[in-house]
Amino acid sequence: MEGVSVRKIKKICFFCGANSGKDVAFVNAAFHLGEVLGKRKIDLVYGGGKLGLMGCVSTAVAQHERQVLGIIPSAFTVNNLVGETCGKEIKVATMQERLVMMMELSDAFIALPGGFGTLEELFQMISWAQLSIHNKPIGVLNINGFFNGLLSFVDHAVKQEFITPRARKILISATTADELVDKLQAFRFESDPALSKLKWSPSSSQKEKLDLTLRL
Repeated sequence: MEGVSVRKIKKICFFCGANSGKDVAFVNAAFHLGEVLGKRKIDLVYGGGKLGLMGCVSTAVAQHERQVLGIIPSAFTVNNLVGETCGKEIKVATMQERLVMMMELSDAFIALPGGFGTLEELFQMISWAQLSIHNKPIGVLNINGFFNGLLSFVDHAVKQEFITPRARKILISATTADELVDKLQAFRFESDPALSKLKWSPSSSQKEKLDLTLRL
């Protein structure tokens, strides 16, 4: 990292499966990511609960005495569906409201192995970065080649000229937690000149909710 300016990352939001997956390597890597974030004094924002890989990362971060914030739709809290959140918890009405709050409260984003929900959250953040709604780094932790097919597809979309080479740079990948966090810290956002002129702002009601959250 010598000679490279490093952005200050205080809070990382992660997306991953509410299942543990078939390979024990996923669980081990999730715990290790939490340990890396804790040792680097980085706090955590996530979707709440303690199921699957979500519980592994959040537990490891909390064990290193870092702050953990779970943002969870109220529907998931009925009958303790996803388990108890590790740390503070904010309940929201919708999935979209949760994602907006995650974006506002985090400095970077990491996706671990997961299913459709994980992929939706990952690509939502990527598309919002492409539209200059935010300029925060986004990466995938490619455990045992889990994201190889996805990364190949994205590169294929670049070759077919559906994704620009500039936009492709938004998605970072690494095979270890330390390498990924280093890459996130070194990331420099390159906005599209046309899209960067768009003006985006949350509604007044969203602003009030975010202000309340930041005071917690």
